[in-house]
Amino acid sequence: MNVNILGIPMDLGAGRRGVDMGASALRNAHLARTLRELGHTVRDLGDVDVALPETLDKHASAGLVFLEPILDACRAASERLQHLPEDVFPITLGGDHSVSMGTVTGNALRGGAAQRTGLIWVDAHTDYNTPETSPSGNIHGMPVAHLTGRGDAHLMGLGGGWTLRPEDVVMIGIRSVDARERELLRDAGIKAYTMKDVDQLGITRITEEALERLSDVTRLHVSFDADALDPTVAPGVGTPVAGGLTYREGHLLMELLSESGRVTSLDIVEVNPVLDTRNQTAEVMVGMAASLLGQRIL
Repeated sequence: MNVNILGIPMDLGAGRRGVDMGASALRNAHLARTLRELGHTVRDLGDVDVALPETLDKHASAGLVFLEPILDACRAASERLQHLPEDVFPITLGGDHSVSMGTVTGNALRGGAAQRTGLIWVDAHTDYNTPETSPSGNIHGMPVAHLTGRGDAHLMGLGGGWTLRPEDVVMIGIRSVDARERELLRDAGIKAYTMKDVDQLGITRITEEALERLSDVTRLHVSFDADALDPTVAPGVGTPVAGGLTYREGHLLMELLSESGRVTSLDIVEVNPVLDTRNQTAEVMVGMAASLLGQRIL
């Protein structure tokens, strides 16, 4: 497989500094070498240019902190991805989870025409706030809402008229949802598997149901936030929430998605080396990517 790696070193959408170094941490954890050892051809495209928060006036435009520079970075990421060849498997490295507004749209529009795209959102949070419901104004808590056509017109315009269908979104690992966000999520009809569901149903059944629900999509994008994993497994995240996916649950999810042969692109986001222990979280996430791209125990 031809794998292309693109970094988006942005922490403008988050409330804490440090995830802008996530892409470097993942590279230092030998992401490219690990994938080459699995037999893939790997090309690192470098990073999208992202403005430094120290150079910006931190004011909220339309209730959104750092709206314009986030738009610029997401637009640049989307354009880079749109121009990749069809046979490439893109891995995008965040950065905070707001980068997904660029990565999901860019992968959906690859080849010059919009394709129906499914999204498997692996995260402790649903990230379904809008500017009106967000307690903080931080955009990393809003990307799925904007991808599905709710929120700020500028952020919804990244897809050039394309929007993600709510029925084509499956969330896994959810355990932290704001009250008004919960109402929007239910209204949209998005399928979300909480950690209670993981406990009751197990990852195997959840993955099978997710793939069945997304059986009609042309492309399938996995967006994996490191905080979906329990903080004992992935401590280097800005918004840790106790009671997350175990190490083996995370790997099993990736292994089953790999066996389906249907995943066409991947995000790894919210790795914060400032809060990490000896780059543990980046190393764990490199392992998750390897499982998605074919690594097996036997």
